[in-house]
Amino acid sequence: MTTNDPRPRDHSLTIRKPYFDLIASGAKTTEVRVGYPKIRRIAAGDTLTIIYADESVTTRITAVNEYESFAAMLDTEDPSAIGGPDMTHDQLVAAIRAIYPPEKEALGVFALHLALVLKRG
Repeated sequence: MTTNDPRPRDHSLTIRKPYFDLIASGAKTTEVRVGYPKIRRIAAGDTLTIIYADESVTTRITAVNEYESFAAMLDTEDPSAIGGPDMTHDQLVAAIRAIYPPEKEALGVFALHLALVLKRG
């Protein structure tokens, strides 16, 4: 993504509880999203606050990788960084597809690489 303002920006995303816990523990270091305009504005160096209910975790985006499909993403990215160490490849595919139907996947798939900064809540 190209921008005229080189300063890092702050973003926030809500997330389901099991994935929040994995990010907060440091086990999940890659968040998968589809190409909504809000996601397309996220760039390496930005701050991303992950929110579940009244809990939050602040992360720094270390890399943003875009793929044309979940299959292409899973061929490249580390599945344990996405779903945690106990989730198999097939379980991960099923979990992602339960969240994002094919018409959302068609928007593009983004792997947001995270570094934990601060946990609150």
